[in-house]
Amino acid sequence: MAKIAIIETGGKQYVVTKDSVLEVEKLPGSPKEGSKLTFDKVLLTDDGKETKVGAPYVSGAKVSAELVESGRADKVTVIRYRQKSRYFKKKGHRQPYSKVRITALP
Repeated sequence: MAKIAIIETGGKQYVVTKDSVLEVEKLPGSPKEGSKLTFDKVLLTDDGKETKVGAPYVSGAKVSAELVESGRADKVTVIRYRQKSRYFKKKGHRQPYSKVRITALP
């Protein structure tokens, strides 16, 4: 069985394995593409033999990653409309994200 870990970033939790690529909420600061990152909020680790569950985090566990890409998602359009009253509001939003590749697990 492969090593897995559950990390928390951007208010969300992700199950990660080595070499997995995932899109997370925009990371603080402005890291460049190819830069090394460390996620220290590890909730669970499993290596196939032993499972460690944190309370709330596993102490001393760190997950290493590499920034692949930063960008903005597709536009989401929000429309407010009230019939018979000439009320129409249209807004658009593009959520920023960071795409990371996991390089090492604890």
